[in-house]
Amino acid sequence: MPVTEDTRSGGTSAADDANGTPEAPWLSAEEQGAWRTFLYGVNLLMENISAALEQDPRFDLSLDEYEILVRLSEAPGGRIRMSSLADQVVHSRSRLTHTVARLEKRGILERVRCTGDGRGREAVLTDEGMALLREAAPVHVASVRSHLVDAVGTQGLLELGQIMGRTIPEDAPVTRGTVTSDVKD
Repeated sequence: MPVTEDTRSGGTSAADDANGTPEAPWLSAEEQGAWRTFLYGVNLLMENISAALEQDPRFDLSLDEYEILVRLSEAPGGRIRMSSLADQVVHSRSRLTHTVARLEKRGILERVRCTGDGRGREAVLTDEGMALLREAAPVHVASVRSHLVDAVGTQGLLELGQIMGRTIPEDAPVTRGTVTSDVKD
């Protein structure tokens, strides 16, 4: 359906799409404004937090790479099956494989055969990777604090966590509550 003044202003159409599927109601102007603010804010926040790690020559880590290291540091033995790690960081298997390969070349982690079945692969955090994570964590936390917590306050962050928690399936592999890692994130 072409975008018309009626649909842009929040009107809905009873028309079906080419497959006969009823169209969802368009966002109201207020909803559209909130949605676009949310998208812009999330993208800006992720860009700023990632830049703190990427632009520091001691780390040269993207936020995605940092998250992988955090997940491994929280896992028993510092190891996670690649498919499970991909689910935890919301990456496709191929994207995770490329990211892990970059980290492996740097000696930050390694890939080994799964101890249980020998068919799959596990990512394992190396001592060098753990040392890098310990050094990068304070920079990351300071960035999260300055770009998010200082802007919305602790209560706002908790509310944001609750709101976003409602969008995540119950069985999602996400860390909720207290993190038990020796690296505080």
